[in-house]
Amino acid sequence: MREWAEYSIEEGGEGGSVLALSGPLVVSSVGLLDRELRALQGQLARVDLARVDAIDTVGAWIAWRVARDCGAEITGASKEALILIEAVRTSASTAAIAPPHVPILVRVPESVGTMVSNFGHGAIQLLGFLGAILVASGGIIRHPSRFRLRALVRQLELVGVDSLGIIGLMSFLIGIVIAQQGAVQLRQFGAEIYTINLTGRLSLRELGVLMTAIMVAGRSGSAFAAQIGTMKLTEEVDAMRTIGVSPIEALVIPRILAAVLMMPLLGFFAAVLSIIGGACLADLSLDIPFYTFLSRIQEVVPLHDVWVGLVKAPVFGLIVALAGCYQGMQVKSNSEEVGRRTTMAVVQAIFMVIVLDAFFAVFFTEIGWA
Repeated sequence: MREWAEYSIEEGGEGGSVLALSGPLVVSSVGLLDRELRALQGQLARVDLARVDAIDTVGAWIAWRVARDCGAEITGASKEALILIEAVRTSASTAAIAPPHVPILVRVPESVGTMVSNFGHGAIQLLGFLGAILVASGGIIRHPSRFRLRALVRQLELVGVDSLGIIGLMSFLIGIVIAQQGAVQLRQFGAEIYTINLTGRLSLRELGVLMTAIMVAGRSGSAFAAQIGTMKLTEEVDAMRTIGVSPIEALVIPRILAAVLMMPLLGFFAAVLSIIGGACLADLSLDIPFYTFLSRIQEVVPLHDVWVGLVKAPVFGLIVALAGCYQGMQVKSNSEEVGRRTTMAVVQAIFMVIVLDAFFAVFFTEIGWA
């Protein structure tokens, strides 16, 4: 059998020319033939397939297309070829290759409506996910032996211990930036000493826990979504259900508990490193001794600022873990879905953390913890 399909044009008398195809008319051998046949001009009487060794759907479509465009009939085709040609002929579509351009006044409202509809469906699915977590938590409370302590310890290590380095470095540098920028502005009023107040309160009350939550969302929240999403894609989650293991108990609850338990510790750690960073800059640039800076922190920062950060931290950890696990459990079709869901988990977690931080700021101001 020849490796490539070929063609020849033979004179057919008064009826017109005959296009004779030969060789294997299959997808792997018709690349050059297809380009050459598209360039043919004029009318043909017949398309002869008598010398075709093998044919598949692609070859049948090429033969039928040439016969259609040149006004010819197909002859010499085997029974297999006739079945394939009839199949491609009846499945031909007259739809436009490019979709029609929708006016912007139609396209924008349609997109907004789709987003609102998707938001409603997402809210219902999220409520179902929260319900599944509550049911699984109730099962663990009734049967403590089902709780996976090793999985929790492993997630505590991944969420907390392994992130100490990057969170510490980030917080130290943020403390330097706060102190430097604050000192530049306060120097205009001769109030550089209040850089200590600014650095201490911002670090313990807001930036320490907020920046930690954002870092955990980007680091651990994305990992939750990618890990669970990959397990969904490889049907490991379905296999767990088949053998009687709850994926919520085995995968989701340990990750949520790890994020909730570690966020207060990481937030406080970040706040302390931020204050140390501010103290280092004050010692080098503002002539405020390092230990004086730290002792002054205890005087100017009220204790409720510490509690504000510690109260917000577990809520932020819960939001980050829920977003990552929920998006991971929504993966269904392909590997591209894993990347898309991972991105959505990080974006949703950071957005919700910032929104909740704004609500917390208003709430604590109303109760006198401003």
